[in-house]
Amino acid sequence: MTHEFKKIVEEGILADQKGLKSVLASVVALDGSSYRRPGVRMLILENNKMIGAVSGGCVEKEILVQSDSVFKTGASKMMTYDGRYRLGCEGVLYILLEIFKPTKSTTDNFFNCIKDRTSFELKSYYQKKEGTFPGIGSFIKIQNFNYSISNLSIKNKEANQLVFKQIMPPCFKLVIIGAEHDAVQLCKLAAFTGWEVTIIAGVKESKSIKDFPGAQAFYSVSAESMDIESIDSETAVVLMTHNFANDLRYLVALNNSNPNYIGLLGPARRRDDLLSQFIEYCPEAEDSFIDAIHGPAGVNIGAETPQEIAISVVSEILSVVRNHEPMSLSKKAGRIHTK
Repeated sequence: MTHEFKKIVEEGILADQKGLKSVLASVVALDGSSYRRPGVRMLILENNKMIGAVSGGCVEKEILVQSDSVFKTGASKMMTYDGRYRLGCEGVLYILLEIFKPTKSTTDNFFNCIKDRTSFELKSYYQKKEGTFPGIGSFIKIQNFNYSISNLSIKNKEANQLVFKQIMPPCFKLVIIGAEHDAVQLCKLAAFTGWEVTIIAGVKESKSIKDFPGAQAFYSVSAESMDIESIDSETAVVLMTHNFANDLRYLVALNNSNPNYIGLLGPARRRDDLLSQFIEYCPEAEDSFIDAIHGPAGVNIGAETPQEIAISVVSEILSVVRNHEPMSLSKKAGRIHTK
């Protein structure tokens, strides 16, 4: 959810520049079940525009109404939303509403953290009941420093407040190695999902970043010149050059990186040949690197078109990252979310 919070901060800054106040709504606790879990947030602007959502749409209207007093008084408050008697969500949400007014120092440090791909922590002090209470509010913790979201002094926190803590990893990133038309479709879907997308094209490709809607970076480099320093455990890589030799060269170049997932297009026999030659070039490759390789990339949903294949690949990446075996939810016993 890091990308969602990043979007909130960006929109909050833009609103402030236009002279508009903002209220941050954070789901800090839940009794029962709901569409989304604690840690989800949205931003409400003074002109009633909403950025993000904390549910499928049923809670947002009530948050908009409740935020009015926060705009008027500046005082943080708690609200509850009982879905059991409204739309059958079987849960009670506890939502913290506070003025979103981080200092420039706070936002500068936040964006440096995002750029450096380091984790940070969000902490929200709250009460599990409705009303306005002194000391409730949220902080961003970056490298052991607490930065207030609503200019709340951490020294003024009430000792009896509950606290919701959430570790936020770097924004998830997808590196697509290849520049054919199917790479464009994968790029679009990954960007729509909220991932940062980087395109790696061969040096002879006549493409540019304009050909890949949603991409944040585009490099036309050989495998040997590819920068792998930013490929970390919050990164997935899909090799789709449609050229065996090129895929092999890029795979060898990736050997000293630490991606969470590496996808290979093509049939199982192509994967086996690719891995066999890779091991000849890199006999000391770590087991964890080999285990991260998935080929053929994607889950078995009967995908045929480039768009459907993109859905299949993104689905597998999510299942690997979240450590979930793909299955129909109608066949899953118990709750959808286990924690």
